[in-house]
Amino acid sequence: QVQLVESGGGLVQAGDSLRLSCAASGGTFSSYAVNWFRQPPGKEREFVAVVFWGGRTPDYADSVKGRFTVSRDVARNTLYLQMNSLKPDDTAVYYCAAAPWRSRAAPFGGRTSSRPDAYPYWGQGTQVTVSS
Repeated sequence: QVQLVESGGGLVQAGDSLRLSCAASGGTFSSYAVNWFRQPPGKEREFVAVVFWGGRTPDYADSVKGRFTVSRDVARNTLYLQMNSLKPDDTAVYYCAAAPWRSRAAPFGGRTSSRPDAYPYWGQGTQVTVSS
């Protein structure tokens, strides 16, 4: 099964940028849909960006649209989240999560799920704190 490790979090000021990484091991990277989620303090986990079968542009949460961008390096088995124009409301623990393609979370030909409970594999998370 796949193991995920996030990195790149930190303390930044509003308006700054960060790039998070999610390194996958123990499985064939292309066999899994890997997405980004976050959990703000005192709130439930929420999706940040989810991918589609076939690699079309990911679907971003309204709160990050136009500021965050997902990319991946298949050769390095790594998914990235470029975060620009950060705001204090972006403060959260950021997670990547994976599900096998053709599973409930990642259906053939469609959009992957934005429900955290649909994903069986999670990283440990990386803290992002944005000060005003």
